[in-house]
Amino acid sequence: MKKLKKIVREDNFLSLTGNVVIAILGLGGFALLARSLSLEVFGEWVLFVTAGSFVEMFRFGITNTGLIRYLSGADGSSRIKLIGSNALIGLGATVLIALILILCNTLFNEAIQNSGYSIFFTWYPLLAFLNLPWNNALVVLQADRKYAQILALKSINSGFFFLVILINFIMLDLTLTQLVIALLIINAVTSLMSVVLGWDGIQLITKATKETNKTLLHFGKYTTFTLIGTNLLRSVDTLILSLSPLGNAAVALYSIPLKLTELQQIPLRSFAATAFPKMSKASVQHKIEEVKSLFYVYSGALSYLFVFISLFTFVFAEFFVFILSGNQYLETDPITGFNVVDIVRVFSIYGLLLPIDRMTGIGLDSVNKPNINAIKVFVMLIANVIGDLIAIFIFKSLIMVAIASILFTIIGIWMGMYFLNKELSLSFKEIFTSGILFYVSLFNKATGNKYKRFVKIEENH
Repeated sequence: MKKLKKIVREDNFLSLTGNVVIAILGLGGFALLARSLSLEVFGEWVLFVTAGSFVEMFRFGITNTGLIRYLSGADGSSRIKLIGSNALIGLGATVLIALILILCNTLFNEAIQNSGYSIFFTWYPLLAFLNLPWNNALVVLQADRKYAQILALKSINSGFFFLVILINFIMLDLTLTQLVIALLIINAVTSLMSVVLGWDGIQLITKATKETNKTLLHFGKYTTFTLIGTNLLRSVDTLILSLSPLGNAAVALYSIPLKLTELQQIPLRSFAATAFPKMSKASVQHKIEEVKSLFYVYSGALSYLFVFISLFTFVFAEFFVFILSGNQYLETDPITGFNVVDIVRVFSIYGLLLPIDRMTGIGLDSVNKPNINAIKVFVMLIANVIGDLIAIFIFKSLIMVAIASILFTIIGIWMGMYFLNKELSLSFKEIFTSGILFYVSLFNKATGNKYKRFVKIEENH
């Protein structure tokens, strides 16, 4: 019982649990919306979520990564100033973005209303203010490694919206606008909870100083680009499809395998959330060997895990598509000629490459090289855009769009390892050796066996 309690309270377990819960609620809500909305309206919802995610990468990318890095080794006084600066800069970014979107909607109203982005330009400026406090709370809690509180916040936000979608599916017939209004209310409630509990740091906004503002903005000018680029790597396919002759129907079809890739990324996001604060703290304290050890263990363990996940996704692709969207997407679409199941299988191969690519990015940020990570993501983004344009406008193939994702990720892995090796003198082989030792250690802890011939992996790894 004591061992079970220890495992349940462990950082990686809590982070993974949080992401599993959110992914299940997200996938469940997505499945219900795919079944309850028409193909065109569902495409509008996908564009609303995609555009919102992109903008939030800019809003929160300015300070989030820097705040986590610097809070990891900050004293009490610096901590207050950093949290205050995070709140101040976040508020300023939100005001700026809201004004830009409102101005665009006013000047180009007719064009926007005739596009799939009308819901986004109409409602996102308000959503940006309503979700600011609880998103600020998430980054402070992550820096403090309070994963139980993070789980609570995310569960409330995602859980209530899933409940709305479920009730709508069973007995209501809400319009897309009404669903967005429900989302606004739920975000307001989650943010109010964050403010009342003092998790968001808004009360420290007056403690911000020029020095801490400058520190976060200097780090953030690179990480913002990195996060925007990372988000674009996930969403540029959708954005280009929405502007192509293939239209909203292709957007809706492609969104299904994209959503299923979130199953693959649940453990990746979870372990990355715990790896970055640890690696950053070790880097700030100049413990380079510890940074290397953490990189090896996380990269190796995740790589082996993703072999299993990708194989599972590949074999049961039809089942996942059926669960998520129903029978109508199992066969080749008669209008567009696209097969969703085939695209899912291509993405399962893409999933094999994700762990090392993500960990090299985290490694570069941890050793205070966000500029190099930004260059890496920029090159990957350019490769992806070129690949998408060729796939969509020359081959007119969604399969080729998915294959482009594999190619740009290979480029990212090569660049990430090349630049991180200059800082840490890495051994590619050690990644896989450490991954095996991680699971051996995990097995020994679970069974109570102790074998001296195996290298001990420290618990905080």
